[in-house]
Amino acid sequence: MHILCQMKFERVFMPAKPAAVAKSKTQQALKTQRRAESGPIVSSAHLVSARSAEMSEFEFGLIVSGNAFHRWVVHCMAAAGLKDLTPLDVLVLHHVTHRARDKRLADICFIMNVEDTHLVNYALKKLQGLGVVASHKSGKEVTYAATDLGRSHVQRYRDIRESCLIDALKADDALNKDIGELARLLRVLSGMYDQAARSAASL
Repeated sequence: MHILCQMKFERVFMPAKPAAVAKSKTQQALKTQRRAESGPIVSSAHLVSARSAEMSEFEFGLIVSGNAFHRWVVHCMAAAGLKDLTPLDVLVLHHVTHRARDKRLADICFIMNVEDTHLVNYALKKLQGLGVVASHKSGKEVTYAATDLGRSHVQRYRDIRESCLIDALKADDALNKDIGELARLLRVLSGMYDQAARSAASL
């Protein structure tokens, strides 16, 4: 027992040997060199800029992660009892349920950054037909809210998300901090893409 404790102590508290440090640095250098030789991981090599190859890598990651996320929300909601929904249908239902407040069509489009209101309007009508969203009219203003049935499906979605996604993530404080920073960066970049789109539209 004493020997095992001593070995653990040495692994944790004793400084690494110079040879081990040198080997680790060499391996890291080789990985960096191989990455530089193979080039960035992208889906459109013709768009790679010498000023920011990383932006092309980010865009490729955004494409594959976005498609994976859309596939996930559809399958998770199907498991929760609502089948044949599009990713936008699912996201609209979640936002309508958000904070249990009635929401206008314009508010939903604004928060979700959807330019075409017809897409969200179609999703709302589809969700109303399924009985998970209800509309309320006050004067000329129409608002939308989740029904009891809609909230029950959303709660089931949450339970499945916890067991299938969050449990698999096994996030500790450090990973959660990284994810939070990534979310902040995505919000910043979304603003940059919006501004770039306006600039391109004016050409």
